[in-house]
Amino acid sequence: MGTSFNDKFDQHGTWRREFALRLKLLAEWMKDHDLLDAAVEERLQRLESRVRADKVMVAFVAEFSRGKSELINAIFFAGYGRRIMPASAGRTTMCPTEMGYDADVPPCLRLLPIDTRIQPQSLMEWRMVPEKWVRIDLDVNDPKQLSVALEKVSETRRVTQDDARALGLWQLETPQDNPTVDAQGLVEVPKWRHALINIAHPLLKQGLVILDTPGLNAIGAEPELTVSLIPQAHAVVFLLGADTGVTKSDLAIWREHLIEDSDETNTRLVVLNKIDTLWDALSSPAQVQAQIERQRASTAEILGIPVAQVIPVSAQKGLVAKVTDDPALLKLSCLATLEEALSQGIMGKRRHMLRAAVNKSISDLRTETSRILNIRRSDLTEQMIELKGLQGKNSPVIKGMRSRVSQEQAEFDLGGAKIHAVRSVHLKLLREVFVALGPATLKTEMMQLTQVLHQKGLKLGINRAYANTFDQLRLSLDKVQSLSQEIQAMLAATFRQLNAEHGFSLQAQTEPSLTEYRHELDLVERSHLQYLSIGNALRLAQPEFADRLVRALSTRLRAIHETALGDIELWSKSAAAQLDAQLRERHRNFVRRLEAIDRIQQASGGLDERIHEIESRGDALDQLETKLAELTDYLVTAIDRPMTEAAPVSEKF
Repeated sequence: MGTSFNDKFDQHGTWRREFALRLKLLAEWMKDHDLLDAAVEERLQRLESRVRADKVMVAFVAEFSRGKSELINAIFFAGYGRRIMPASAGRTTMCPTEMGYDADVPPCLRLLPIDTRIQPQSLMEWRMVPEKWVRIDLDVNDPKQLSVALEKVSETRRVTQDDARALGLWQLETPQDNPTVDAQGLVEVPKWRHALINIAHPLLKQGLVILDTPGLNAIGAEPELTVSLIPQAHAVVFLLGADTGVTKSDLAIWREHLIEDSDETNTRLVVLNKIDTLWDALSSPAQVQAQIERQRASTAEILGIPVAQVIPVSAQKGLVAKVTDDPALLKLSCLATLEEALSQGIMGKRRHMLRAAVNKSISDLRTETSRILNIRRSDLTEQMIELKGLQGKNSPVIKGMRSRVSQEQAEFDLGGAKIHAVRSVHLKLLREVFVALGPATLKTEMMQLTQVLHQKGLKLGINRAYANTFDQLRLSLDKVQSLSQEIQAMLAATFRQLNAEHGFSLQAQTEPSLTEYRHELDLVERSHLQYLSIGNALRLAQPEFADRLVRALSTRLRAIHETALGDIELWSKSAAAQLDAQLRERHRNFVRRLEAIDRIQQASGGLDERIHEIESRGDALDQLETKLAELTDYLVTAIDRPMTEAAPVSEKF
């Protein structure tokens, strides 16, 4: 009961595994029939890896004491029969906590000391240094041990105000956001900067990643959270208190860290938690519901979102209901409504992204493979015409035919120098592409931005500095787009010439559009400028904060550049593989034609036998094409088939 999200996510995982298996079997089938060139193989491998390793991140964001950890317990960990994440009164999650599953890492909790904030390395860089993290092994079969171990994410320490300021957790300019000073003049800060939990929970094994974030001050102090982790989450659950509504600090989190493009607002779910505080024995159920609806409407209006995206919930009662198997209480908690919204939103978004990837990959695969089949069919037609022309001819004519084919082969081989020259120019232009989006160019841009941010005083020109940086990044993308167009034009001209001279069917594919990556740059720039609100702009007076900000930006930009380069590399490889395939087929054609003539010369019955053999090969090509269409049709339609209707693999292979 109340496991709609869990069930649908589990179905999604089963579907992904079955789909990835079909992709793998398709690649093996194509390889067995010599239809798998290097580009097609890489395309299938990329698609299979993407489907198998498909990660879905859900970020839970809220101020302290809104019930984030309790909600995570209720949705994901009720099966343990107790709380797993610490969820007592007061502040519990003091540091950002990620939960996921990596089969190569034993079950453990890894904690990054807060002192690492004094150093300039980004969180992504610290992930590459596991020895700097405190590791605690977890026993996933012992809920009590698991729960006790995870309580460490709530640990704190007391430091001086100067130390807190060095850690970026004390701001003289915004004293209202600072922690309380005790009698000894010390302040409480988190003991840990970041926590990673690796356990083999069924949902985590399916690719779910849960991000539990602390309050406004901690979010603002960690640039990577706001400009990298939260923006890349597939769904963000923003918690408010049903009894308090939208407070000033809640609104600050929403405006500074969570507002995004209007067409993507369905990835933001707002939860009015603790509706049980509104349950009143002196009020009728209708009166209580009316109060909840008023709070929903007010919240939606303040945040500027549809009322449907504001979901009232009692996480605590939902957890109790699941643990005690109480359907009536579960219904009152409204937890199932939230789970349904999560499953529909996340699964819908992932399906949309996978659908686009599958459709493009399968369409390209069909185009490239059909071209190979058409070459073979054309060669068979040519051979058939030649052989039928030999019917009734004497030995000198057949001998002359062999001499002509040998001459054609020699002339074809002489054309290799021209192809080599084209490939040299192709590689030269590709090197320019990789320089334009390479790490050295990006490092130069980041150094220039860092120099501006290190200038003393308030950075009033920060918007201009960012604009200049991103203008240069967009110019780099434009340069790469221009180089790609130059490569495409060169290949198109060369392919036309080869088609005319040798009867090829080469077709230069349109270069990849980099519009998507320009859009990503726009979003990254917007998220940084949004992050640099008045409060965070004041933090830039600290050089170490500026360094962390630029390192977080570099990590995000590097990922964008690498993905763009991957698209261009695959496109380039497809063009080269297409040429290699047709060259290979033409060489085979010469060999087969010469072998056929030799066999005809050696046996009087060889001509009819050879004609029959070619007819049989033509029929086999038709069968291959039909089978390929059948297998790829299934993959294209599988993305829209209900996940519970996945057919056994044996039915199609």
